[in-house]
Parts: sequence; C-alpha cells; structure tokens
Amino acid sequence: MKQQTPLWLDESLYPFSHRHIDLPSGRMHYVDEGQGEVLLFVHGTPAWSFLYREQIKTLRTKYRCIAMDHIGFGLSDKPGKFDGTPQAHSANLSLFAEKLGLANITLVVHDFGGPIGLSFALAHPEKVKKLVILNTWLWKTAHNPDVQKVDKAVNSRLGKFIYLHTNFSPSILMKKAFHNKSKLTKAIHRHYIRPFPDEASRWGLLQLAQSLLGSSDWYEEQFEQLHKWQGKPALILWGTKDQFIKPAFLDRWKEALPRATIRTFDVGHFVQEEAPQEVCDAIGDFVQKSQLSQVSNAAVSTEN
Repeated sequence: MKQQTPLWLDESLYPFSHRHIDLPSGRMHYVDEGQGEVLLFVHGTPAWSFLYREQIKTLRTKYRCIAMDHIGFGLSDKPGKFDGTPQAHSANLSLFAEKLGLANITLVVHDFGGPIGLSFALAHPEKVKKLVILNTWLWKTAHNPDVQKVDKAVNSRLGKFIYLHTNFSPSILMKKAFHNKSKLTKAIHRHYIRPFPDEASRWGLLQLAQSLLGSSDWYEEQFEQLHKWQGKPALILWGTKDQFIKPAFLDRWKEALPRATIRTFDVGHFVQEEAPQEVCDAIGDFVQKSQLSQVSNAAVSTEN
C-alpha cells in the first residue's frame, strides 16, 4: 500500500514509492525497491530510511533493497510514550521480516541499528546470510565513561527538555557527527529535522538516547551469542573520524569477527552520507563475491 509524500520531502533526493505495514506498535513506513537477493537496511538515531537513499538508488538495479523507518522515526507512526527501546525495535523488525516473508537476507546495520538488527540476525540465523556493519556496537555500555555522561544528561530534567523541545538530536548532534560538514547540506539536514516537528514526535529520539546505557545488559546478552556468526560472511565499513563511536569500537569488532572484511574511510559517523559511492561499491562487491563463493561451494559439493 502506498502512502502520500510529505510536502517537505524532496523526491529528487528520495525517489521511492512509499509503503507501510501495520504492526501492533503502529504503522511502519518502508521502501522496497528492485528485485533479487534481499538487502535489508536498518538505521539508528536520528536517522530513517533516507540515510540509505544513495545505496538503494544504486543497488536496486541488482538487488531487492528494503529499508524501514522504526516506529517513532522517519515517516512511520510516532505514538506517545511508547516502548522505544532497541529491544522493542528489534521485535518490530522480526515482525516486519516475517510479514514480508524475507529470507536470504544481507543485513546492513548502523548506529542503534546495530543491536536492533544483529539481535534479529542472531535470533533468525536461517533468514540472515550476510552482515554489513557500519559504526555501531553490540556489547555492554554501562562501564563506558562517555556513555555514563550521556546517560546522566538525557535522564536529567534539562536533558529531557532539550531533547523534546529543541529537537536537539537531529538539529545539533547530527552536525557534530559529520567530519566533512559540507556533506550535510541544508537540504539534506532538513530531511532529518522535519520528521520530528513537535514534542509529541520526539519521544522515539529520547527513548533511544536513554537506551544507550539503559539497555546495556541486553547488548551484552546479544554479544555473548555472536559466536554463532563465526564463519559467516561479514563486511565492516568504518568511519574513522567518528566522534561518538570511536576507533576502539572497531578494534572490538576485529576481535569479535576476525574473519570479517574491513574497509575504513576518513569520514565521520554517517558513513553513508560522507562516502556514499564507496559504501555502494563495497556492499555490491561483498554481495557479489559471496554469491560467487556460494556457487563455487555448491559445485564442489555436487562433485563430491
């Protein structure tokens, strides 16, 4: 089913058909472009499917590219004080994939989309065949001093006020997340600000900010299962100039997924925005090589 385009949305930047699916927590907006093997893109905060627009435009010529907006984000419903934890978003992702009958998925995750998407992958290894990981984490955060500072701020009366009344996350924090500030033009920035026009629409932003430390134990529970992914194809694309998710996080990923292919870029947190073509090329090459490897392995198995 199609959804009307908001007046503020520039269709030359985001030239996709709007679709939605009804979940218990609300109506979820998503795009579904192209045909072939499924590439499922999962965003974090304060992003939405708009973040992956360049990757979708390029890769939809060979693959089926699907990107949803989490409830509380983008063009999806923004209910009142709902459970906007990563756990809840991951449950929504599972329902979404089930309703669409998705299988043989290459899962692309970023920011909070990491724990949201990876917990889905670990729970449904039969559906997710390959991983692409961009600037994210999947381990406890409670002992991280930077996270402790953020948690204290977003749980204070002033912090809540700033998040809900000034649209602080997309308006201010997002700017700080870019290494090359010229990549965040006014036109692009507007598409991250406009989905959150008032206090009522910003609860999803606050809920995830509070979950950075609040869901620490849950992150660690997922991380302890990551051994299930050993041996499966994984690609890590990393912005080394990220002020929030720093190079030490990449070191942790190298230890956790020692067989992963790793590519680094001199960009900030939003790698998809600062190095769009490089991300497209890396994902395309990764999926193609994985497909060729599968064909080769199947041929050897048949010969034996």
